Amino acid sequence: MSDHEYGGNDDLSLPKATVQKIVSEILPPSTGLSFSKEARDLLIECCVEFITLVSSEANEISEKEAKKTIACDHITKALDTLGFGDYVPAVLEAAAQHKETQRVREKRGNKFEDSGMTMEQLFELQQKEFEEAKKKQSGEA
Repeated sequence: MSDHEYGGNDDLSLPKATVQKIVSEILPPSTGLSFSKEARDLLIECCVEFITLVSSEANEISEKEAKKTIACDHITKALDTLGFGDYVPAVLEAAAQHKETQRVREKRGNKFEDSGMTMEQLFELQQKEFEEAKKKQSGEA
């Protein structure tokens, strides 16, 4: 199955550096194994094809359920349907970790809003800090 069957785009890809980093973590230098650029590029093509296949199936599942948004449940059903059910526990774990990360980020809030200062006050404070830094830099402080 190719991208063209899904109305895909030949420009779809994954960041080479990111893929190389993942591969390097899996194949540490101590193993003595290396991963050629051609192998990395083939791996990227396979990953894009896999993502296209799963997302297309998940889209069909969401459409059958009259949903406009593909949810995690649609992805896990797609994996099962396509014979990749063994991946479902890892996907669910990754989704839970992502959700927790997002929750922690939201909890941190916005520093500017939490400061209780107006934008003008924040700007004045910033200017004062710049002046102090200039003095320190020039040896006046």
